[in-house]
Amino acid sequence: MEKVLEVTGLSKMYKKGIYAAKEVSFDVKKGEIFALIGPNGAGKTTTIRVIATLLTANEGDAIVNGHSILNEAEKVRENITYLPDEAGAYKTMTGKQYLEFMASIYTADKEKAKEFVKSGIEIAELGERINDKIGTYSRGMTRKLLLSRAVMSRPALAILDEPTSGLDILNALEIRRMIKRFASEGMSFLLSSHNMLEIEFVSDKVGIIAKGHILEVGTSAELKEKYSASNLEEVFEKVVKEANLHEELSEN
Repeated sequence: MEKVLEVTGLSKMYKKGIYAAKEVSFDVKKGEIFALIGPNGAGKTTTIRVIATLLTANEGDAIVNGHSILNEAEKVRENITYLPDEAGAYKTMTGKQYLEFMASIYTADKEKAKEFVKSGIEIAELGERINDKIGTYSRGMTRKLLLSRAVMSRPALAILDEPTSGLDILNALEIRRMIKRFASEGMSFLLSSHNMLEIEFVSDKVGIIAKGHILEVGTSAELKEKYSASNLEEVFEKVVKEANLHEELSEN
């Protein structure tokens, strides 16, 4: 199956000898949802931001839809969208105005921009509230608007950091189903989440990262079988504990 993202030996060093991400390698196929999970400070967000061309790699590369993040960053940006955990929208704009503003950033073609906005309105499913100011929206409504912004241009790869953070169960389920629907239509996703139930529900493949290193990659079922675990939380705990123990023994 066609690879939309291929990450090879990707490293990001903030201080001499101190890596936030070290030799990270994985791939995401067309229509696949790949979840990157790990403890706080594990290197998830750094890895995502390097792939999104917001940070520059010190070593390695990532190829997005045939384009290198090192040599073709502009082309990469044409093939991705990125929705960070802390993303917000302009509260003084209406939902429709926000989508129109974002569409104008995605493309200079006015007809194409109109198509993006029309799609975004349909995806957000906010009804008449799309014409209200975002400052009057609930957190769930705002997140739906932001996700519709991230997928309305039909990118080859949508990068989502904590896509359902802070949402109630019903809104979170709606977002997850939306992601799965777009993946079934061929869009690829790279997402990060601390919610293991969410990861099991939505992802096709999981990568576990700790201290900047990818420790495991596989489906939830494969990882649960390998670690004799009943759920992904137990897998996560065992993998991270083994990594910490190995590091302690190496230091001693």
